[in-house]
Amino acid sequence: MNLTTTPQSNRVHITILGRRNVGKSSLINALANQQVAVVSNIAGTTTDLVNKSMEIQPIGAVLFTDTPGFDDIGDLGAKRVERTIKALERTDLAIMLFDTLDEIEQKWYKTVVDRRIPIITVINKIDIRTNTAELFNGIKELTTGDAIAISTHTSEGIDMLLKAITSILESSEDSPSITGNLVGSGDTVLLVMPQDSQAPKGRLILPQVQTIRELLDKRAIIISCTPDMIERTLQSLVAPPKVVITDSQVFDIVHRMTPKESLLTSFSILMAAHKGDINSFINGARQIDALTPNSRVLIAEACTHAPLSEDIGREKIPMMLRKRIGEDLRIDIVSGADFPTDLSQYDLIIHCGGCMFNRKHVLHRITMANNASVPITNYGVAIAHITGILSKIAISTE
Repeated sequence: MNLTTTPQSNRVHITILGRRNVGKSSLINALANQQVAVVSNIAGTTTDLVNKSMEIQPIGAVLFTDTPGFDDIGDLGAKRVERTIKALERTDLAIMLFDTLDEIEQKWYKTVVDRRIPIITVINKIDIRTNTAELFNGIKELTTGDAIAISTHTSEGIDMLLKAITSILESSEDSPSITGNLVGSGDTVLLVMPQDSQAPKGRLILPQVQTIRELLDKRAIIISCTPDMIERTLQSLVAPPKVVITDSQVFDIVHRMTPKESLLTSFSILMAAHKGDINSFINGARQIDALTPNSRVLIAEACTHAPLSEDIGREKIPMMLRKRIGEDLRIDIVSGADFPTDLSQYDLIIHCGGCMFNRKHVLHRITMANNASVPITNYGVAIAHITGILSKIAISTE
């Protein structure tokens, strides 16, 4: 995939943290080797999150996030700090710039560590700083590791920082592939993709594009059709496809027409394993059987598109649930970053495939649900359970 067009959800997310005027924006510019973020000597110049997509060899596509100072003040400052905390939900690696090693810096370091986010500690402005040695020793005592000393003005230490970033990311666990061990070289795969009001005109949705790209990389043979053309498509093949991958909303139709020799799954279920924890989602789907008309369900979308007719999350899944449970079932719908901090009020969470989120973000939401003892599943797994075919769906074990 062209790194200039790699979606943010497929990039490694690196967040820059520190006090106001510690040099976070200057560091982004130094790492990107261009003027990306506005810098000045005035504290609080960065008033919102600033993202910069770039490439670090041999890691590949990354997304750097410049944050407002975590010591920001006032009502607006508090809201900016909240946005910084939200950024940690999707952070694969944090770079924290220390300035004084005071209580607030120590608190934020602990916050990052408690979230199990890998962190690189940095001392900036060593060309003009007078307390470098003191900071270095204090950080070593706090973190039991060495900080990296840099100057964004002279570029001293930037290469060392880039090497540290590369080393940590190379040792990080890779996300599971989308199709896992379900598909190998030479396998024929049938993709069933409805072209209804939800399908963007002239293009495919992201999970479909990403799946096709991976199948091409695996040297699989790809056949695509709409649901009404399944029968003719299957008749045109000399042998049944190894795998049928469908849009979850037509699971029941495709299941009835899938040859017994073929494996069946959906884009959403593939994304559930690729982005999140498929076992948690399968266990969560079983909670559907325990719902009553007095239950409350949260449906969460990663993207923030305007509601569409036939929308799977806003219309189809609620309709399926109410038909099964009762019209009085309470269903709340949120999108984008609007995920409740208090989940205890819900009996079940049904999340979308998460194609617009990185894996870290989806796993964070699963952890939030687990901490609140609330079952969580995703669109495809939930629909397969409701239609009674979950046990017949192929799940990658890779």
